[in-house]
Formats: sequence, structure tokens, C-alpha cells
Amino acid sequence: MKTIRYTFVLFLLTVVGYAQQIHRELIYSTKMNTKIETIIITPKLESSNTYKTVYILHGYSGNPERTLQKDIPNLIALSQQFQTIYVIPNGRYNSWYVDSPIDKSSQYETFIGEELVQYIDSKYPTIASSQYRGICGWSMGGYGALHIGINHPNNFAFVGSSCGALDFNRFGENYSNYQVDKVLGPFKNLHKTYFTINKITQMQQAQQLYILDCGTEDTQMIEMNREFHQQLITNKVQHLYIESLGAHNANYWNQSMSNQLALFDKYWKL
Repeated sequence: MKTIRYTFVLFLLTVVGYAQQIHRELIYSTKMNTKIETIIITPKLESSNTYKTVYILHGYSGNPERTLQKDIPNLIALSQQFQTIYVIPNGRYNSWYVDSPIDKSSQYETFIGEELVQYIDSKYPTIASSQYRGICGWSMGGYGALHIGINHPNNFAFVGSSCGALDFNRFGENYSNYQVDKVLGPFKNLHKTYFTINKITQMQQAQQLYILDCGTEDTQMIEMNREFHQQLITNKVQHLYIESLGAHNANYWNQSMSNQLALFDKYWKL
């Protein structure tokens, strides 16, 4: 009887674990020697299925809980609708999702682009292929999604940026106001690999889908996104670019990110 009860309890725990749609984990980064807060949102998992994954990067000063509660509050419904696992790592207040050359405790490109992908694929029932894996984000996270996605084409076939902070040349005082200097050092010493425009050659060679959008009232980001779009056209990089009404706020990227996730799902079904 004890064996039967134990088996039944184990079965219940397994069923509850699979039904749970919000998973909060501290995931260890070998390169940073620390654990990173990460929220994983799943559809109602079925043992016979494997699932697509999208890594979602929050903006400057954001965090995973804010993403779930305020920035994209419909993520659970979208996960179920599109049968996709969403992974939201904490990119700290100001990591800019780079491997910092001056701060060894801020190595977020390696963590997200390599370590986190390996962890998620080992623990969750994902389709462990770049063709069913995407990365996207807004503002600082838009920069990070392009930076990580383009640098890791073997891990991400779909890359999206919403109102991305794509051009440090246009930042001026905001380079220090948004603490980019804390992870990349003084602007005058900034290496060319951190300028998004210098990634166009990589984009030409990679077989990736790029989606970029920006709000027409986003005075911080609209011109740099328009210019990057024109550079992609000039260099014949296939991509989807969208402008719509909106400013640099949660109302815009809530709708934008929902649309991008829907587009990812559409392309996966083609």
C-alpha cells in the first residue's frame, strides 16, 4: 500500500509539474560564476510533444517580473496559443546584453547565447534546433537581441528588435545616462563590434529572419531604426521593418512584442 501511495504521489507531482506554466529559476552561469534569475513560461506541456522557444530580453532598468506583470502581461496566453516556451532572463539594470570587456561579472552574451540555451534544451522539452528558436527584445533588449542573435546564428534563426537602441553614435549624453559606459567603457574607446551597423556583413551571410519595428512617436529611437532599415535595404539584407503609432513605453512594446511573437509563429508554420 505504501508503494502504491508513493507512486500515486509521484504521478501527481509529475502532472502538476507539467501543468505549471510559470517557472522561476536561478540558472547558473559558468562564465559569470553566479546564478541569474530567469522566468520560463510554458504552454500546458504534453509528454509526447516538443516545443519552440523564444528568448525575450527586457529593456534598460527592467527585469523578468516586470516583463510578465507589465511589459507583456499576455505571455501565458500567447505561450498556450502558439505552443511555444518563452524564456525571460534577468539582464540586470544595465547589462546591455554584452560580454563586458571591463566587468567580468557582466557576461550576458555568453550566458544567454550559449549557457542558457544549453540549460533550457537540457531541462525542458524543446525542439533543440536553431530553426525553432528565436530571440527578441525591446529598447536595450532590442539591441541585445540583435547583438546576441547575429553573433550566434547557430542558435537563433529568428531575431527581433522592437524600438531597439541600435546606434550608440546617436546616444550622446545618453551613452553615460543609460550606463553603457559601465559595461563597454568610454565611447571613444568603443570597439567596432559593438556597433549594430557593423554587423550587416554577418547578417548578409547568416540565414536568419530579422524583424524590426519602432513607434513613430519614439523620439529616442525612431531615426536610428529608420537609418538601420535603409542600410539593410542598401546591403540587400532581407528583413521585415514596421513603423506604427506609439512612443517609447510599455503600451507600445506590449503590442509590438505580441505581434512579433505572432510573426515568429507564422514563419515557423510556413
